Parts: sequence; structure tokens; C-alpha cells
Amino acid sequence: MKSIVITGHGGNEVVSLIQGEKPLRQPGHALVRMQVATLNRVDLYMRNSGAGITHKLPQVMGIDGAGIVEEVDASETDLTVGQRVTLYPAVMCGRCEFCQRGEGVLCNKIQYLGEHRDGTMAQWVSVPVQNALAIPDGLSFTDAAALCGNHLTAWRMLFTKARVQPGESVLIFGIGGGVSLAALQLAKLVGLTTFVTSRSADKLSRAAALGADHCIDSSRQDVAKTVLALTQGRGVDVVIENIGGDTWPQAMKSLVRGGRLVTCGATAGDQPPADLRRIFIRQLQIMGSTLGDLSEFRQLIAFVQKTGLRPVIDSTYPMEQIHTALDRLEAGEQFGKVVLSLQD
Repeated sequence: MKSIVITGHGGNEVVSLIQGEKPLRQPGHALVRMQVATLNRVDLYMRNSGAGITHKLPQVMGIDGAGIVEEVDASETDLTVGQRVTLYPAVMCGRCEFCQRGEGVLCNKIQYLGEHRDGTMAQWVSVPVQNALAIPDGLSFTDAAALCGNHLTAWRMLFTKARVQPGESVLIFGIGGGVSLAALQLAKLVGLTTFVTSRSADKLSRAAALGADHCIDSSRQDVAKTVLALTQGRGVDVVIENIGGDTWPQAMKSLVRGGRLVTCGATAGDQPPADLRRIFIRQLQIMGSTLGDLSEFRQLIAFVQKTGLRPVIDSTYPMEQIHTALDRLEAGEQFGKVVLSLQD
């Protein structure tokens, strides 16, 4: 089979398309013939350094993907051969205190596909059966694969962490990225007033076409001042942030008293000013979030079935063009998900 692996750390020179053996399925696992995988910022992180993430080289890249069940245990009752499935990328121990209380995403032995273990950019993948979820009719492999990393992350940020309510307002930084676009789509479907930022006029125009209520050009506008002007000095109820760095102070200043900030990334730096006085004087709530639980993924899939939501897809590449796909993601040129087609 073909797979895309990192053989070291650096740039695209450490990313290779190789021929290898199909993985051997373990008992309790499903062997999935993969159709598509999508790219995420963590793919760049693993290529560049993978610092702080325990992994062995060479390692198959890829966090999320979708395919067809090719083999399962004869006793398996939830999955059948030939079934279309999307993969949940977190493998939990099932035994720690967090797993036992139903918060598997906090598992202290959690392993992510494409980070701690081989990932989804391969023509076959073997995963525990609970990590393969049926794709609803009408949802393509590409749409189903794109849901997991970004929409599941945005789902947890909005509904589990921030607990948004219809009529509230949300500021979403960096529209065009996968999580930010997912947050915009979800927010509009539940009746939130949305503010989005970007340094690209084209991305802001496309966000407006998706229903964004207020679009802020962060290359020439002060985000916090603009938000306060648009809200008559009040600020927004919720901020969805995944950039860090110089964006952090703008995020804090944009919040209403008692507002909630949820962060899931730090692509521009992970050591911004804390601004502790603002936090305690204005009684702000700061929350971290990563991915989501299996139960949340099932809720998201049901929501997609009900509402007809479809992820925004930027572009699709064959496996042979993985370097081009990574370059597009790294340059921040994409608007939506960059997809890899895995079958010849």
C-alpha cells in the first residue's frame, strides 16, 4: 500500500510517499480502506519538530480521514464489511479516572492518530472499532473526514466549553482556517451574531457569503476597538481563538464583562501577556479545549444530518502532491479544508 510518512523533522524533505505492507488488523479493530484524509496544522507541527509529542519515526501522517470497512471481527455487531466510516482520531485507555467518568478526551494515556501513532494518510488503516463511526447517507467521504478535526473541535469549544445560547455574540479569529470556518458555520446555525477577522479581504468576502455578520480586516483595523464600536461598547459574549501571540490582547479586550474566551491553538506564539487584572476585574472566563469526546462526535454527526451542514473544502490533491498540499496549508492560502485523495 501507499502511505505518507515523516522520516525526520524539518521541511518537506522529511515527508515521503512510500510503498509498504498493509497493516495487520488486531482483534477488536477494524481494517479500513481509506478514501480521503484531510490536512491540519498539527501535520505541519509533526513535520517541523513534533516537540513534546512522543512518537517514533518513520510515522504515517494524518489526523482524520474516512474510508470503507474491509475487515472486522466476526462477532462485531456495530460495524459491517463495506460500511462507510469516518475515523475518530483519539485512542483512549478506557481505564483512567477521566475515561471512567466519560471524559475520554482528557485521558492521561490518550494517543492521537498522526501524532503518537500512525495516522490516516495511508491506503489502509487499522483502528479500534469504536473509532470508526458510520457516515450518514448523503455525506461524502470528503465531508465526513473534514468534520472530525475541525468541526468537532469547534463543537466542543462552542457548546461544551462556552455553552453558547441563541442570541449571543461570538468573535472568531483567523477566518479561513478549518476550526474558525467550522465555528462560523455552527454559530450561524444556532442563531449567534458572528464577528470574524482575517488579514485577507478575499477571505472576509467569502466569510460574509457564508453568513458572517461583521467582518474585520485585522491588517488595517484594530480588532478590539472595532468590536467595541460595533457593540456600542459592550463587547462580545464569546471569543473563539486559536492564534495566540499578538492576537491574545485583542481577544481579551473584545469580551463583555463576564465573557468567555476559548482557545485551541497558539500558531503565532504560546506566551502572550496574561493581562491578569483584566481577567479578574472583568471576571472573564478563559478555557482551553482540544478535539472532543466520542459522544460529542456522535452529537455533531446527528446535527449535520439534521441541518444539512457541509464543511467548506478548499482543494483536493493526490497523494503524490503532498508537498504542494502542505505548502498551501503552511502559507495560509486555504479557505477551508485541504484534502488528500488516497486511492489510485
